[in-house]
Amino acid sequence: VARLESRAQDEIFARLLDNYLVRLVLPPSARVLEVGCGTGAMLRYLARRDDFAGKAYGVDQCSHFIEAANRFAQNEHVDDRLVFQIGDAHHLDFPPASFDVVIAHTLISHVTAPLAVLGEMARVVRPGGTVVIFDGDYASLTYAFPDHGFGHQMDVALANATFNNPKIMRDLPRLLPEFGLKLTAAWGDAVVEIGNGSYFKSFAETYVPYVKRAGLLPAQAIDLWLSEQRQAMENGTFFAACNYYTYLARRT
Repeated sequence: VARLESRAQDEIFARLLDNYLVRLVLPPSARVLEVGCGTGAMLRYLARRDDFAGKAYGVDQCSHFIEAANRFAQNEHVDDRLVFQIGDAHHLDFPPASFDVVIAHTLISHVTAPLAVLGEMARVVRPGGTVVIFDGDYASLTYAFPDHGFGHQMDVALANATFNNPKIMRDLPRLLPEFGLKLTAAWGDAVVEIGNGSYFKSFAETYVPYVKRAGLLPAQAIDLWLSEQRQAMENGTFFAACNYYTYLARRT
């Protein structure tokens, strides 16, 4: 919960979110669904916008996230426009053509069966409606490290230990038409931190334990890598980057 809320408050990710929200043409009574909504940060941001007067739904399989989403929405007084419920992105409990917009915000890289999720998103969006997919290409994730060889091994280990589908964003232009989704806009953004680390600091400290538990690399070498990253942040020599992509597609 803390990590999702921290990322949502990051200036970089707030800008990336706004980049696609401003392109959505929403009718006054718009119905919006976010699959894998986490703590609801993205939908709360949408609900606070002056140009949104509809109803937004968020589903997530984690009950703790849904509890937090409802609590945060009540605290920010936007709960009258938001509905959060437990649900599986692979099997959405909504009738066909229920929504004007369906969004997967940093979800598709995590799911067990991305094709099933794409199929469900296409099913519940109305004809002419919009599907939005925003996520990272985690094969591009990289941290600076003096030993370039081990640094690359650590980049790959982080991606493979954290994400089920680290390269899925490369496949979407080919996959979307199979579900009756016509790509209408797409763009990429490089998320980069140089000198100091915030997002990538949290990322490393959260997911390095995944690499250790998976036994992908020697534990002592992993600890040295993390210590080097922390030292680089302290002395202003830090570098980390990852490419993120946004796809907007219309249901034909």
